[in-house]
Amino acid sequence: MFGRKSPAPQVVEPENPVKEIGKGRPTPTRKEAEAARKARLKQPRTRKEINAANRAQRAEQGDKMRQAMKTGDERYLPLRDKGPVKRFIRDWIDARFTFAEIVLPVLIIALVVPYISLELAMYSQLFTLVVMATVVVNLIALRFLLRKELKRRFPDNDLKGTTYYAIMRAIQIRPLRLPKPQVKIGTQLSDDYR
Repeated sequence: MFGRKSPAPQVVEPENPVKEIGKGRPTPTRKEAEAARKARLKQPRTRKEINAANRAQRAEQGDKMRQAMKTGDERYLPLRDKGPVKRFIRDWIDARFTFAEIVLPVLIIALVVPYISLELAMYSQLFTLVVMATVVVNLIALRFLLRKELKRRFPDNDLKGTTYYAIMRAIQIRPLRLPKPQVKIGTQLSDDYR
């Protein structure tokens, strides 16, 4: 009251004030705002609720991934199967028949035949060796053809790991391949895999 008054601090304003234009998003409607508020209130509070929510979220992601494995939807595929190079490899392998596809059935038959007849056991072993040699030659040829095609179509991409990916796909029986084959045997592949 009787004391001295201190002078009011002076605010120095910049010479060129920067004016912000808008807030960068549309104003939510009342319905959206209330829904967001209710969602915040429904947040899990106990560890049990948090675990249940995490489990539900993992199950939903798993369902999306399983569906993507059937349909070939790139958005939800695992990282090992994403990208145009991997999609091209899958389609390239699926568009041709390889002897590697019959390896598993032949090996199962070769294991069963000796129990049926001892005379056929020797022939089944010989047949298995011939099939395995044919598969090795087929996979080597497949690798060189695929690498040549990949270098032609994707000259700038890193091709590390593509041989292993292609061989593993070629060895699997066609109906059991994941992601499911999207092309039929003998299909001509297009040039746009970007």
